Amino acid sequence: MDVILLERIAKLGQMGETVKVRDGFARNYLLPLGKALRANEANKKRFESERATLEARNLERKSEAQKVAEQLDGKSFIVVRSAGETGQLYGSVAARDIIEALAAEGFNIGRNQVELNTPIKSIGLHKVVLHLHSEVEIAIELNVARSADEAERQAKGESLTSADAIYGVDEDALTAADFFDPEADLEGEDEA
Repeated sequence: MDVILLERIAKLGQMGETVKVRDGFARNYLLPLGKALRANEANKKRFESERATLEARNLERKSEAQKVAEQLDGKSFIVVRSAGETGQLYGSVAARDIIEALAAEGFNIGRNQVELNTPIKSIGLHKVVLHLHSEVEIAIELNVARSADEAERQAKGESLTSADAIYGVDEDALTAADFFDPEADLEGEDEA
């Protein structure tokens, strides 16, 4: 199906372009959300008459998204979750949880604006990309930890999942264990 795009859509085209898309994508996504019109003569004339208002609305949305992006730039958000000793979360952190963390700081972001291909399942610092507008995206840092105290330590660069952080093991003991060669004992037994 040929459609006329009413806004820029990533990997598809710019506003005003006529592109060929699959019928289901057009019927289920582009047309109901008002992102495109069917490509016919009446709609082409309608688009040309409304082009100035569409471009003005797009610029307004883009400038609003850039303001939010400037406020979010360099920010880190803390999400507290239960986790095992190895740092594996008992649950996971999904887009809904990220939106809640942003809302607690006063940012109103939609779930479809969070790019999270797989849920976060371990503690640590994670980069999450937010698509605020089709032309504006920003990466935020998500600090997933067991407590606010651990999140603060993690933000300073301390590893919470290594053996010394979990078990209180001395680094010298770890280096001595690293030099142990199990093959050395086997070679000596063959000679005897």
